[in-house]
Amino acid sequence: MSLTRRQLSAAGVLAAATMATGAATATGAFAAGAGGGKHRSRTLFIAGDSTAAQKYADAAPETGWGMALPFFLGRTVPVANHAVNGRSSKSFLDEGRLTALLGAIKPGDLLLVQFGHNDSKAADPTRYTEPWSTYQDCLRQYVDGARAAGARPVFATSVERRRFDTEGRAVPTHGEYPAAMRALGSELDVPVLDAQALSLELWQKLGAEPAKAYFNWTPEDQDNTHFSPLGAIEVARLVAGELLRTRVLAAAEVRRLEDEIPTSWITWPAPPPAA
Repeated sequence: MSLTRRQLSAAGVLAAATMATGAATATGAFAAGAGGGKHRSRTLFIAGDSTAAQKYADAAPETGWGMALPFFLGRTVPVANHAVNGRSSKSFLDEGRLTALLGAIKPGDLLLVQFGHNDSKAADPTRYTEPWSTYQDCLRQYVDGARAAGARPVFATSVERRRFDTEGRAVPTHGEYPAAMRALGSELDVPVLDAQALSLELWQKLGAEPAKAYFNWTPEDQDNTHFSPLGAIEVARLVAGELLRTRVLAAAEVRRLEDEIPTSWITWPAPPPAA
């Protein structure tokens, strides 16, 4: 299915709103780096699913980690969040969303790709991919598209759900998808941000009950997948730390990794016009 003109327009509004969240994070083409160096402004585009996506007022307090990522990036790295609820690596492609994203990307920009939550839905052929074949085939298209546009592709393994066994151990839920992404990243020389391993470690450190505060969890709606403002901020912190660890970004392009970020910084704009 391809995007309609109106859907493309809505996607552009979404991305523009997300870039604005960084509040003047791209005011100049250059900014002073550590030691007096210079860093050229480059946009970080996100292709992903609901765990990263921009949320609107009708979904609050649910929060995608992509909404909080600008808090941890410097003014020369604005964020354009193209992640969409419910998408897999396959459906994002089939709907023309990668094509639309690549139409906005510029040489030197970054394309951060995180899929896996919905790729595992075997009952839905519009979204399902097999980890070691069709999932990797789809991911290759993001890599090829980014590189053809002069941008740098970056993978991020799927953030873990809140799931604990009877002995209180946080357990993985994404099967072979993270391993398949790591292997493809190694093969194609694409940096891999291991959000899956780091989030699993974080949930284990917190414990089953405290971790509920990081998810959009209520007794009535026990959502163990999507994040509260607190959870989105902490996952974004993990992602920013990985961008630094893998040297995708320099130290001068990352900020506040050790700072407490108020949840009041998260805001939910009005929904875009219906398609």
